[in-house]
This record gives sequence, C-alpha cells and structure tokens, in this order.
Amino acid sequence: MTTAIEPGKGGLRAYLTAEVSNSPTQASLQRLYFGCRRFAENPLAMIGLGILVVLLLVAIFAPLIAPFPMNEQNLGRRLLPPSGAHWFGTDELGRDIFSRVVYGSRITLQITLLVASIAAPIGLLVGTVSGYFGGWTDTVLMRITDIFLSFPGLILALAFVAALGPGIRNAVIAIALTVWPPIARLARAETLTVRSSDYIAAIRAQGAPAWRIVVKHVMPMCLSSVIIRITLNMAGIILTAAALGFLGLGAQPPMPEWGAMLSTGRQYLLGSWFLAAAPGIAILVVSLGFNLFGDGLRDVLDPRDE
Repeated sequence: MTTAIEPGKGGLRAYLTAEVSNSPTQASLQRLYFGCRRFAENPLAMIGLGILVVLLLVAIFAPLIAPFPMNEQNLGRRLLPPSGAHWFGTDELGRDIFSRVVYGSRITLQITLLVASIAAPIGLLVGTVSGYFGGWTDTVLMRITDIFLSFPGLILALAFVAALGPGIRNAVIAIALTVWPPIARLARAETLTVRSSDYIAAIRAQGAPAWRIVVKHVMPMCLSSVIIRITLNMAGIILTAAALGFLGLGAQPPMPEWGAMLSTGRQYLLGSWFLAAAPGIAILVVSLGFNLFGDGLRDVLDPRDE
C-alpha cells in the first residue's frame, strides 16, 4: 500500500514527488514543483524568464547601473557615437542614451504592471458574471464588450488618450480599456464550461448565493487562463505604450520613455542611427521576453495540455 511521505522523512524531494499527498498543502506544493520542472524543461521559456528577470533588476537598480543621471545635458558631447564612456552614444542634448534606456525600463515595467492590474480584474469580473448569470446580463455585457472589440486596439487607445490628454496615467487607462475585452471573452467561455459541472450544481444545491459561487468557485477556475492571456498580451501592451510615446501622447519629455526616445531618434536616423537603435532594440527584446515567457506559462497552466 502506497503511503504519503511526511516532510523531513525522505527529504524534500521525496515529499514533493510522493505518489499520494496527505494534505492540501502538500498537493499544492507538488503542483508547483512539477509545474516549475515542466517550465524549466522549455529552453525558450527560460530565455524569456531570464529577459524579464534582467528587466526587473535593471528597473530596481537603475541608479546603480546608469553611469549618468538620465536628464543630465551637455551640449558639448551631443550626438557622440557609442564608445567606452557612452556605451550607446549620446542624444541631441548630450544625454547618455544608455542611462536613459536603463531608467526607461522603470517606465515600461510600470505601465505593463498597471495595465495588467487594471485590465485582468475587469475582464475576469465581466466574463464570469456574464457567463454565469446569462440572459439579459450576458447580452448587455457582451454587447458592450463587442463595441470595444470592434475597434483596433491602437486606434481605440489613441481615441481615449486624445480625449483624456497625454501622460502616463491616461495612457495606462487607455491601454487597459483596450486590453480587458479579450480577457472578458475568454473568462466567459471558461465560465460557460464550469457552471454546468457537477460540483457547481452541488454547491448551488447547498444554498450558496450566486455571488459566492462566482467569486469563490468560478473565478479561481478561470484564473489560469486569464494569467496566460494577460502575460501574452504584455508584448502588445509594451508596443501600444511605445506607439503612444512615439506620437507624443504617452510619457512626456524629459521622461526617458522608449517610444518617445525612438520618435526623437528617427530625426537623426541617417547620421546618428544609434539614437533610435537603442530604444528600438530594448522594445524588441522585452516584447520577445514576455512572449517567450507567456508561451512557457501556457504550457504549464493550460489544463488541456495535461
């Protein structure tokens, strides 16, 4: 007869790989352990994770990494090519481009995290409520979602920023309003499957109120799909934020936002290509990192791949 292994008896590895778990905590730790192993077996996912870890460390330790203040001007050294003193060269005002790219990682990370923290809960709430209650509630919420989905994301973001005014806060709100509708659609589809399951019927038969069923039992079942979707959308969020900055509707000067730096660099593209190359490569690498990480996360969290 197979028995569960207590922690400390046979080591941690034996505890995490036991065939039978004797507590919910052990079962959760086992799922986490095998999920991390599966993620680590994907080399592209590990590359994506490495890129995101570097982005996080650069954003946290930007004052220690950047050799110059991000807005320090020196017209005597303007448009210098990459060198040992200035790794990415200097811009039209003599500011060190490497330092500005480093500090720009903070803005990029701030925008993506804020958009995700706004869009994911809204999409999850709208989708689960719509899918669980159905009827006129489903009709109204999904028609509102369809209105948002009928416009291209960038065009819709431009319209909202034009109405709200330029700036990071308004850019975050505008991008979040374009990101939540696909999440709502996904959560609704998951909810339509979950609400007809036997355990939901049993909970309903016990007299649990609808809001408790949605919050305690339906939302957790949809959470993994929402996490996967918002992670894969991070690259699109970065590109949309860069596009708003490129058009002058995102972060305002002198903030070192990558899209705004790219917009300035295009004016000097022929003679000083490095002005646009540095922020452009940063956008490319970080977007690639989120895509690779999201693909790996989908392989781990998607129950259909089990």
